[in-house]
Amino acid sequence: MTLSKFWFKRFRQRKLRWKIVKTYRAISTASVDSIWAKLSDMADVSWNPMLWSTDAPEGLTAKPGLIFRAMSQWLPVPSHLFIEEVQPNQFLSIRILALPGLEERVTYQIAADVKGTFISYSIMLRGWLTPIFWPFLHLSAQRVAIQLAQSNQEKENQTSSNWLSRVIDF
Repeated sequence: MTLSKFWFKRFRQRKLRWKIVKTYRAISTASVDSIWAKLSDMADVSWNPMLWSTDAPEGLTAKPGLIFRAMSQWLPVPSHLFIEEVQPNQFLSIRILALPGLEERVTYQIAADVKGTFISYSIMLRGWLTPIFWPFLHLSAQRVAIQLAQSNQEKENQTSSNWLSRVIDF
């Protein structure tokens, strides 16, 4: 066996494996229940800067094994979303299959504390297209947890101000 055949064979056996894992956190004054309701509603992704829309029916909540399609804001191709694991009011894991050569897994964790509700958003990209798409994705990925927290804070602030105004009117 010649040296060039040896190196070519060795190169073919070694596959290029790219993987990026990032975690982003936010804190909210909203309750765990309201954040979970917003997060587990698969039809409403208005708070998510990475998704444009889904084909999930209105009011459909996250359940393991659920598969539906979504349009992302950064790629005009429908992606398949697969709900892997759900622990109500605590954890949600979603696998996103956008293109061959790019696999995305996102997890949301919610925990309540004295300071507020902590939201943790982790994203893992895997595949040979990862270094091409990560520069486009990372800015939106940084905002996901923050926008989820802000959307629920605004909702709760409106509810409490409406309740307060009713109390004052009496």
